Amino acid sequence: MIGPSRMILTFTILLSLCGGASVTQQSEATSSANELVEAAVQNELNRSDTIDIRWKYLSHKEVDDKSETREVIETKFGEVDRLVSVAGKPLSEAQQRGEIKRILRLSRDADDQRKIQQSQRKDEQQARAFLKMFPSAFRFEVANKTGDLVKVTFTPSSGFRPSSREGKILHEMAGEIWVNSKERRIARISGQLMNSVTFGGGILGHLERGGHFSVQRTEIAPEDWEVTEMDVNMRGKALLFKTISIKQKEVHRNFERVSSNLTIADAAAFLLKDSSPQLAPKISLLIQLLRLARLPTQSDYFRVPTTHPES
Repeated sequence: MIGPSRMILTFTILLSLCGGASVTQQSEATSSANELVEAAVQNELNRSDTIDIRWKYLSHKEVDDKSETREVIETKFGEVDRLVSVAGKPLSEAQQRGEIKRILRLSRDADDQRKIQQSQRKDEQQARAFLKMFPSAFRFEVANKTGDLVKVTFTPSSGFRPSSREGKILHEMAGEIWVNSKERRIARISGQLMNSVTFGGGILGHLERGGHFSVQRTEIAPEDWEVTEMDVNMRGKALLFKTISIKQKEVHRNFERVSSNLTIADAAAFLLKDSSPQLAPKISLLIQLLRLARLPTQSDYFRVPTTHPES
């Protein structure tokens, strides 16, 4: 059976045989880019099914004119976070108490935990749908190569027929994608809306031309690539009158490996323990109560080595 990448390459070569030499060269270049992107996308989809690595990291986010930093812990059920600073300033004691109450409530509230799980599943489904559409939505050309990084430009494919809102947005985008040719992984992607996108004939809203995004990924551990930088700037309207303005920058840093078996309650206990030193005695008491109310937490799992386990 011919895999997707080989199928695209074979089909493009067959088409090139029907034209002149210049068409053949262009088609071969396009097929090479298509094959590389297809392989990278398939790798991302496969890795999401087989690699189960979780991290604790710091997330610094700027939204419009506001900024905040959070400590984030990944679990198999979703992410749990703790607000660390706002506008570059540490939290006040009152803000710290508020965070402790929020995290403690989350650790005990099954409904809130279920919402986190549902949100993560939705995000994963949307990400997979985006990746699956990507190879067929665009026409790819290799621009240049630096070391193992291959820069590929993408423009809308005339044969792509979007059937979803995400597909309509993709169809109006052009940009660049950097692929690590050695590992066949996506290292960076940036795109820009070349035309405005309307939904429901404009009644449900629209996104304005010129909106752009970029995502930077880094290999934190062998075969594990994580988003380390993200920049989004989009404008539009929803339901004709509500203005949409998404101007967001996000940086992830200070990655530390954690166990893949952590529950949301485990992560909450760790974040509580890692809170303000001034409130440490009270926090320790809260953790003890948490342990009495639930199964023992698994904080010891945070001592997992940062190296990737051998296969």
